[in-house]
Amino acid sequence: MEEMNNKPVVKLISKPDNMLRTIYTAARTCYSADSPINIYDKAEDEEKMLNLIERVVGSGHYSVIEHIQISFAISNVSRACTHQLVRHRHMSFSQKSQRYVKEKGQFDYIIPPTIEKNEELKAKFIGFMEEISKMYCEFTDAGIPAEDARAVLPNAAASSIVASLNLRELIHLANLRLCTRAQYEIRTLIKMMCDELIKEEAWLKPYLVPKCVRNGFCDEDKSCGRMPKASV
Repeated sequence: MEEMNNKPVVKLISKPDNMLRTIYTAARTCYSADSPINIYDKAEDEEKMLNLIERVVGSGHYSVIEHIQISFAISNVSRACTHQLVRHRHMSFSQKSQRYVKEKGQFDYIIPPTIEKNEELKAKFIGFMEEISKMYCEFTDAGIPAEDARAVLPNAAASSIVASLNLRELIHLANLRLCTRAQYEIRTLIKMMCDELIKEEAWLKPYLVPKCVRNGFCDEDKSCGRMPKASV
Protein backbone atom coordinates (compact mmCIF):
# COMPACT_ATOMS: atom_id res chain seq x y z
CA MET A 1 0.00 0.00 0.00
CA GLU A 2 1.18 3.52 -0.82
CA GLU A 3 1.67 5.29 2.49
CA MET A 4 -1.01 7.83 3.34
CA ASN A 5 -0.42 11.43 4.32
CA ASN A 6 -1.60 11.59 7.93
CA LYS A 7 -2.73 15.22 7.69
CA PRO A 8 -6.48 15.94 7.39
CA VAL A 9 -7.79 17.54 4.20
CA VAL A 10 -10.16 20.42 4.97
CA LYS A 11 -12.03 22.84 2.73
CA LEU A 12 -14.52 25.56 3.66
CA ILE A 13 -17.43 24.96 1.27
CA SER A 14 -20.13 27.30 2.58
CA LYS A 15 -20.44 30.49 4.61
CA PRO A 16 -22.54 33.68 4.44
CA ASP A 17 -21.21 36.36 2.09
CA ASN A 18 -21.91 39.16 4.55
CA MET A 19 -21.00 37.49 7.83
CA LEU A 20 -19.81 40.60 9.65
CA ARG A 21 -22.78 42.70 8.57
CA THR A 22 -25.23 39.94 9.50
CA ILE A 23 -23.84 39.61 13.03
CA TYR A 24 -23.72 43.39 13.44
CA THR A 25 -27.36 43.65 12.34
CA ALA A 26 -28.41 41.02 14.88
CA ALA A 27 -26.47 42.75 17.67
CA ARG A 28 -27.58 46.29 16.76
CA THR A 29 -31.23 45.26 16.50
CA CYS A 30 -31.22 44.49 20.23
CA TYR A 31 -30.32 48.10 21.04
CA SER A 32 -31.98 50.11 18.28
CA ALA A 33 -35.45 51.40 17.46
CA ASP A 34 -34.55 51.12 13.77
CA SER A 35 -35.61 48.09 11.73
CA PRO A 36 -33.14 45.26 11.07
CA ILE A 37 -33.46 45.89 7.31
CA ASN A 38 -32.38 49.51 7.67
CA ILE A 39 -29.56 48.58 10.04
CA TYR A 40 -28.26 46.02 7.54
CA ASP A 41 -28.53 48.36 4.56
CA LYS A 42 -26.76 51.22 6.35
CA ALA A 43 -23.97 49.13 7.92
CA GLU A 44 -20.73 50.14 6.19
CA ASP A 45 -18.25 51.14 8.89
CA GLU A 46 -16.24 47.95 9.55
CA GLU A 47 -14.54 49.31 12.67
CA LYS A 48 -17.90 50.28 14.15
CA MET A 49 -19.30 46.82 13.40
CA LEU A 50 -16.29 45.07 14.92
CA ASN A 51 -16.40 47.19 18.08
CA LEU A 52 -20.07 46.40 18.70
CA ILE A 53 -19.60 42.69 18.05
CA GLU A 54 -16.63 42.58 20.42
CA ARG A 55 -18.64 44.26 23.18
CA VAL A 56 -21.71 42.09 22.71
CA VAL A 57 -19.90 38.74 22.36
CA GLY A 58 -17.45 39.72 25.10
CA SER A 59 -20.44 40.23 27.38
CA GLY A 60 -21.62 36.68 26.74
CA HIS A 61 -24.49 37.47 24.35
CA TYR A 62 -23.74 34.64 21.96
CA SER A 63 -27.11 34.44 20.19
CA VAL A 64 -25.98 37.06 17.67
CA ILE A 65 -23.32 34.70 16.25
CA GLU A 66 -25.69 31.74 15.99
CA HIS A 67 -27.12 33.23 12.77
CA ILE A 68 -23.94 32.28 10.90
CA GLN A 69 -23.87 28.75 9.44
CA ILE A 70 -20.62 27.31 8.10
CA SER A 71 -19.90 24.03 6.28
CA PHE A 72 -16.64 22.14 5.83
CA ALA A 73 -15.68 19.21 3.60
CA ILE A 74 -13.26 16.98 5.54
CA SER A 75 -11.35 13.88 4.49
CA ASN A 76 -8.33 11.78 5.47
CA VAL A 77 -9.28 11.69 9.13
CA SER A 78 -9.53 8.57 11.26
CA ARG A 79 -12.73 7.15 12.64
CA ALA A 80 -11.26 7.86 16.08
CA CYS A 81 -11.18 11.55 15.13
CA THR A 82 -14.70 11.66 13.72
CA HIS A 83 -16.00 9.82 16.82
CA GLN A 84 -14.73 12.79 18.85
CA LEU A 85 -16.08 15.38 16.41
CA VAL A 86 -19.63 14.02 16.26
CA ARG A 87 -19.98 14.22 20.04
CA HIS A 88 -20.20 18.00 19.78
CA ARG A 89 -23.69 19.49 19.99
CA HIS A 90 -25.38 21.86 17.54
CA MET A 91 -23.61 20.39 14.52
CA SER A 92 -24.82 18.48 11.46
CA PHE A 93 -22.86 15.65 9.88
CA SER A 94 -22.91 13.54 6.71
CA GLN A 95 -20.23 10.86 6.88
CA LYS A 96 -18.91 8.17 4.55
CA SER A 97 -20.83 5.04 5.49
CA GLN A 98 -18.99 1.83 6.26
CA ARG A 99 -22.33 0.12 5.74
CA TYR A 100 -22.90 1.21 2.14
CA VAL A 101 -19.33 1.84 0.96
CA LYS A 102 -17.44 -1.44 0.57
CA GLU A 103 -13.67 -1.24 0.93
CA LYS A 104 -11.82 -2.67 -2.06
CA GLY A 105 -8.29 -3.82 -1.39
CA GLN A 106 -6.30 -2.16 1.40
CA PHE A 107 -8.42 0.45 3.17
CA ASP A 108 -6.87 3.85 3.90
CA TYR A 109 -5.83 4.46 7.48
CA ILE A 110 -4.20 7.10 9.68
CA ILE A 111 -1.01 6.35 11.62
CA PRO A 112 -0.77 8.30 14.91
CA PRO A 113 2.39 10.47 15.06
CA THR A 114 3.62 8.69 18.20
CA ILE A 115 3.65 5.42 16.25
CA GLU A 116 4.86 7.04 13.03
CA LYS A 117 8.15 8.13 14.58
CA ASN A 118 8.96 4.65 15.89
CA GLU A 119 10.06 2.64 12.84
CA GLU A 120 9.68 -0.75 14.52
CA LEU A 121 6.19 -0.06 15.85
CA LYS A 122 5.18 1.65 12.63
CA ALA A 123 6.07 -1.50 10.67
CA LYS A 124 3.99 -3.62 13.07
CA PHE A 125 1.09 -1.16 12.77
CA ILE A 126 1.14 -1.30 8.97
CA GLY A 127 1.35 -5.09 9.05
CA PHE A 128 -1.65 -5.26 11.36
CA MET A 129 -3.68 -2.97 9.06
CA GLU A 130 -2.84 -5.30 6.16
CA GLU A 131 -4.03 -8.33 8.15
CA ILE A 132 -7.29 -6.57 9.01
CA SER A 133 -7.79 -5.68 5.35
CA LYS A 134 -7.28 -9.33 4.31
CA MET A 135 -9.85 -10.47 6.87
CA TYR A 136 -12.34 -7.80 5.77
CA CYS A 137 -11.94 -8.78 2.12
CA GLU A 138 -12.25 -12.46 3.00
CA PHE A 139 -15.58 -11.75 4.67
CA THR A 140 -16.97 -9.58 1.86
CA ASP A 141 -15.75 -12.01 -0.82
CA ALA A 142 -17.65 -14.74 1.06
CA GLY A 143 -20.83 -12.69 0.77
CA ILE A 144 -20.82 -11.10 4.20
CA PRO A 145 -22.51 -7.68 3.87
CA ALA A 146 -20.22 -4.67 4.27
CA GLU A 147 -22.38 -3.57 7.21
CA ASP A 148 -21.28 -6.70 9.07
CA ALA A 149 -17.74 -7.03 7.72
CA ARG A 150 -17.02 -3.49 8.95
CA ALA A 151 -16.99 -4.91 12.50
CA VAL A 152 -13.31 -5.73 12.02
CA LEU A 153 -12.30 -2.27 10.76
CA PRO A 154 -10.24 -0.24 13.26
CA ASN A 155 -10.50 3.28 14.63
CA ALA A 156 -7.52 4.08 12.39
CA ALA A 157 -9.62 3.57 9.23
CA ALA A 158 -9.78 6.83 7.25
CA SER A 159 -13.11 8.54 6.75
CA SER A 160 -14.70 11.55 5.07
CA ILE A 161 -17.34 13.84 6.52
CA VAL A 162 -19.21 17.06 5.79
CA ALA A 163 -19.67 19.07 8.98
CA SER A 164 -21.89 22.12 9.41
CA LEU A 165 -22.19 24.32 12.47
CA ASN A 166 -22.95 27.85 13.51
CA LEU A 167 -20.25 30.31 14.46
CA ARG A 168 -20.98 30.07 18.18
CA GLU A 169 -20.34 26.33 18.09
CA LEU A 170 -17.17 26.74 16.02
CA ILE A 171 -15.79 29.18 18.60
CA HIS A 172 -16.71 26.72 21.35
CA LEU A 173 -15.09 23.90 19.37
CA ALA A 174 -11.90 25.95 18.95
CA ASN A 175 -11.83 26.90 22.63
CA LEU A 176 -11.91 23.23 23.65
CA ARG A 177 -10.08 21.38 20.90
CA LEU A 178 -7.21 23.81 20.29
CA CYS A 179 -6.09 23.17 23.85
CA THR A 180 -2.75 21.33 23.88
CA ARG A 181 -4.42 18.63 26.02
CA ALA A 182 -6.77 17.75 23.15
CA GLN A 183 -5.79 14.69 21.11
CA TYR A 184 -3.37 15.56 18.31
CA GLU A 185 -5.50 14.61 15.29
CA ILE A 186 -8.66 16.48 16.26
CA ARG A 187 -6.57 19.45 17.38
CA THR A 188 -4.99 19.53 13.93
CA LEU A 189 -8.39 19.17 12.25
CA ILE A 190 -10.01 22.01 14.20
CA LYS A 191 -6.99 24.26 13.60
CA MET A 192 -7.32 23.66 9.86
CA MET A 193 -11.06 24.39 9.97
CA CYS A 194 -10.43 27.64 11.82
CA ASP A 195 -7.61 28.63 9.47
CA GLU A 196 -9.87 28.02 6.45
CA LEU A 197 -12.46 30.42 7.83
CA ILE A 198 -9.89 33.00 8.97
CA LYS A 199 -8.60 33.17 5.37
CA GLU A 200 -12.01 34.58 4.45
CA GLU A 201 -12.85 36.38 7.69
CA ALA A 202 -9.60 37.57 9.28
CA TRP A 203 -11.47 39.45 12.03
CA LEU A 204 -12.39 36.08 13.61
CA LYS A 205 -8.78 35.18 14.49
CA PRO A 206 -8.97 36.44 18.14
CA TYR A 207 -12.08 34.29 18.74
CA LEU A 208 -10.86 31.00 17.25
CA VAL A 209 -8.29 30.25 19.94
CA PRO A 210 -7.91 27.92 22.96
CA LYS A 211 -10.11 28.88 25.90
CA CYS A 212 -7.08 29.80 28.01
CA VAL A 213 -6.19 32.52 25.50
CA ARG A 214 -9.73 33.90 25.62
CA ASN A 215 -10.00 33.67 29.41
CA GLY A 216 -6.44 34.64 30.32
CA PHE A 217 -6.08 31.58 32.56
CA CYS A 218 -6.11 27.77 32.42
CA ASP A 219 -8.95 25.85 34.09
CA GLU A 220 -7.71 22.36 33.16
CA ASP A 221 -6.60 19.91 35.89
CA LYS A 222 -3.24 19.63 34.16
CA SER A 223 -1.86 22.75 32.49
CA CYS A 224 0.63 23.01 29.62
CA GLY A 225 1.90 26.23 31.20
CA ARG A 226 0.81 28.59 28.42
CA MET A 227 -1.41 30.51 30.85
CA PRO A 228 -1.47 30.70 34.66
CA LYS A 229 -3.80 28.35 36.49
CA ALA A 230 -7.15 29.73 37.59
CA SER A 231 -7.19 30.83 41.20
CA VAL A 232 -9.50 28.79 43.43
